[in-house]
Formats: sequence, C-alpha cells, structure tokens
Amino acid sequence: MQATMSEKPTHLMQRRRGDAGFFLVMGGLSSCFVVLIVLLLAADFMFTSFSEFRAAIAKPEIQFAFRLTILSCTVAAILSVWVATPLGYLLARYKFPGRWVVDTLVDIPIVLPPLVLGISLLILFHLPIGENEWRLENWIQDTLGFKGVTYRWPAVVLAQFSVACAFAVRTMRVTFEQIDPRAEDVARTLGCTRGQAFLQVALPQSWRGIIAAGTIAWARALGEFGPILVFAGATRMRTEVLSTTVFLELNIGQLDAAVAISLLMVMMAVSVLLLLRLLGTGLTSATGLTS
Repeated sequence: MQATMSEKPTHLMQRRRGDAGFFLVMGGLSSCFVVLIVLLLAADFMFTSFSEFRAAIAKPEIQFAFRLTILSCTVAAILSVWVATPLGYLLARYKFPGRWVVDTLVDIPIVLPPLVLGISLLILFHLPIGENEWRLENWIQDTLGFKGVTYRWPAVVLAQFSVACAFAVRTMRVTFEQIDPRAEDVARTLGCTRGQAFLQVALPQSWRGIIAAGTIAWARALGEFGPILVFAGATRMRTEVLSTTVFLELNIGQLDAAVAISLLMVMMAVSVLLLLRLLGTGLTSATGLTS
C-alpha cells in the first residue's frame, strides 16, 4: 500500500515534466510569429515621435486621404454585406447546379495577386473590348449619365469591394452554416414562404455574423493597395487613400510621414480587431482575415 502511494507522486511529477516540455516546445515555436509582430509594431512606434505623427496627420493631403478612406471603406463594407448575405445563405443552405463553380469564383479575389485584379478592372471598364472597341466606361457615361469610374473615387470603392466582398461571403456562409435550419423548416410548415422564413427566422439570428462580415470587409478594404493603385490611381486630393499615401510619401522620401500613416492604419486595424473580439462570434478564424 505504501509503495503504491509513493509511486503516485512520482508518476504525477513525470507527467508534469512531460507537460512542461510540451508547452515549452509549442510555446517556443508559436512565439516566433508573435514576437515578430511585436517587434514590427515596436519599430514603427520607436521610429517616429508624437510631434512628427501630429505634423503628418495635419497635412491637408493626408486629411483628405483619411476622409476618403473612411468613406470608401464604409461604402465597400455596406455593399459587401448587402451582396454576401444572400450569397452566403444560398451557399450554406442549398446544393444547386454549378454551386462548386460559384464557390470557387467567390474565392478567386482572395488568392488572386492584387495587381492582376487591378489590371482586370482596368481592362473591364476602360480599355476597348472586341472588334467594335466597346467600353464599359463609355456605356456607363452614355446610359447612366455618370461622369466615369476609372481614376475617380468610385474606382476606389469598386477596387475595395472586389476583394472585401469575398471575405464577407465566407463569413456569412460560416454564419448560416452554424444556424440550425430546423427553425426555418418549422416556419415553412406553418405557412411561411422561403423568403419569409429567411427574413423572419434566419436573418435575425445572423446579426452577429452580419456585423462581423461588415467589420472584416471594412478592415480588408482599409489595407487594399494594388487594385486601387492600378484602377483608381494615386492622385492627391482626388483618389488618394491612406494605403496609397504611404506609397506616395515613400516615393518623395518622406519616411517619417509614411511611418506616421502606417501607425494610423495600425491603430485603425487594431480597433477593428478589438470590435471583432468584443462580438465574441468565433468567426474570425473561419474568415481567413490574414489571407
């Protein structure tokens, strides 16, 4: 009996040593990336001072870029949620012909190189297509009376929407997959149409996912650069957003201003991530925000 009792503490100590080694190895490997992010942020904060940051933010061009960024990201996020909600619902609930094709097409903007997406938008709207040299830009001007899209602020919104919507669709699809469809089936047996079941049962339950999709789309639009540079340009006081501001400031040798704008974008991104954490939806890992 005494031998058995003495063996128990020994066994527990061996198991604890094994657990300590496991967490040491796993934590050491995991900390590599975390430490890298911390060092990157620390380097940015140590490079500039508060006075330099305030001086950069006070520039009229940067203030314009900040306002346009907030406006364009918000419009792109709203449009993304507006499209992603029905598309995510269809992909999550129904198996229709060509579903795998639609699912693949939705993910293309996520894996496509940004410059390729920008060139494709430029070709679609501005360059002549076919033997008759048809241009979508000219059709928009003649039919809708709109002054144009390319190299104007609508091009910024469209470039951001093209990528942000893909992330919003993934988020909404995960949202509807996590909602039990039995409540909708019961509503339909009680006389509701599919549309009524969606609007009155599924949609109210998905409000957290809608907020998460909009937030993620907004954050993704904030970091968009390649398509905006190619499709909308980086004209100051016209199509300049914060991401292109960093590029312009670096081109003219204003590294202090570029770092200051980078810090501003970091703070905006952190605010968005904190909002996602406060929602507690558990959808962030499924959306591929870091893709």
